Amino acid sequence: MAVFLDTLNGIIWSQWLVYLCLGAGVYFTAATLFMQVRCIPDMLKQLREGESSEAGISSFQSLMISLAGRVGVGNIAGVATAIAFGGPGAVFWMWIVAFLGSATSYVECCLAQIYKERDQDTGEYRGGPAYYIEKAYRHTAARPFALGYAIFFAICMILATSYFLPGIQANGVAAAVENAWGVSTWVSAAVMALLLGFIIIGGVKRIANFASLVVPFMAVIYIIMAIVIMVANASEVPDVFAMIIRSAFDKEAAFSGMLGAAIMWGVKRGIYSNEAGQGTGPQSAAAAEVSHPAKQGFVQSFAVYVDTLFVCSATAFIILSTDMYKVFEGQSEDGAVRYAGSLSDGVAVGPGFVQSALDSFASGVGPSFVALAIMFFAFTTVLAYYYMAEVNYAFLMRWVRNDAARQAVKWVLRGLIIVSVVIGATTTPGTAWALGDIGVGTTAWLNILAILVLQVPAMKCLWDYRRQKKAGWDPQFDPEALGIKNADFWVERKHRMIEDGTWPGVEGTAIIR
Repeated sequence: MAVFLDTLNGIIWSQWLVYLCLGAGVYFTAATLFMQVRCIPDMLKQLREGESSEAGISSFQSLMISLAGRVGVGNIAGVATAIAFGGPGAVFWMWIVAFLGSATSYVECCLAQIYKERDQDTGEYRGGPAYYIEKAYRHTAARPFALGYAIFFAICMILATSYFLPGIQANGVAAAVENAWGVSTWVSAAVMALLLGFIIIGGVKRIANFASLVVPFMAVIYIIMAIVIMVANASEVPDVFAMIIRSAFDKEAAFSGMLGAAIMWGVKRGIYSNEAGQGTGPQSAAAAEVSHPAKQGFVQSFAVYVDTLFVCSATAFIILSTDMYKVFEGQSEDGAVRYAGSLSDGVAVGPGFVQSALDSFASGVGPSFVALAIMFFAFTTVLAYYYMAEVNYAFLMRWVRNDAARQAVKWVLRGLIIVSVVIGATTTPGTAWALGDIGVGTTAWLNILAILVLQVPAMKCLWDYRRQKKAGWDPQFDPEALGIKNADFWVERKHRMIEDGTWPGVEGTAIIR
């Protein structure tokens, strides 16, 4: 079984997925005329001024849920791995992936807003890849295929996010806490299970409120620590930047001949970290209350920058400025050591790089600080996983008319993720990583191929937003005027605003068709 899973995982996460993610990023960057640069003011404005409602959360809260899923253990261990096997130049290629992925994130998250709907039980906004895949071609002969495609996506996302991936994150928390403070894994499992149960039972608003408090705190503290270390090693910072750039183009003598490895590891870890195109961000994007889908597309584009350019870069500078890393040939710890740095022998690739770097700056700080970082990063990631699972569960339950049956299944889903956390924290099956990666990798394939086909409504939204903004208006979305079909939520919103006399420039009653 293990051999089969490893083989399947190798096929799914092959170089072809890397090429697909990069190619989509390049294409969407060109198609949107570099919106990830032009629209930065719009991104920041929406974060400041975003609204909320009974059914939806604010753009900032949506961003925090998205970042909760994006910012995880990979921001520590993943960056260290990229440096170890690709050299410092891998960091530059992570930046490139973030820049390109920002445009991809806009497209998928804008689509999620266009085709969102209200949950039949809670009234909360729901949306994401399963929804826009099913709705975009509902009016065409491709409807049966699109529906089957969407259902398969939803099942893959539920399997990955409700059981396999949460257990792995919980194990990271329990192991880090035990190593730092000697706390039993069972105690960690019990605390996480109780806290998780309390939060998820409260629904999306409680998840959003918790993420809004914790995610900024943990990210800011981590980045501040990186800045403190950089200031303490100020004389090394220019050399670190120069080394990253030189290594990225095979101009650093110590890492000559590693260009291919630098690109591959930078791209892989960048994609895995920022999740642009993987279909995870659109779920939280759809939950936001906005007047135009492009607004939330901008916010989620910014999430990619926060994850990679800020948090991942913080990890990279902590490691590189203190010289606490090793670089191996052959992209394996079994390979010859190309560069040993100041790192002690026996430190495994991963969080140990960061722990050693912090210890070199302040003795005894490393284990505790990394344990806290992993604890916050991983737990909020579990919350985001549950939210993704619940959104896709809601998609599948749209065809179940019995209220009691829908609620029973939801409680099963909640119980499953709590059990996953307990089992993961205490044992973690060896196949969990492979199964989780297979699930997420499958959704990445399905989602990127889908948005390449479904991109037109997102592009129409972008140009419609720019047109209204140029005219001095607060953009309002009218799918009928743009020829976008099956955006039922927005059609109903428009008619309701016309009835209330709040649709810009319109007075009177709704249009009766």
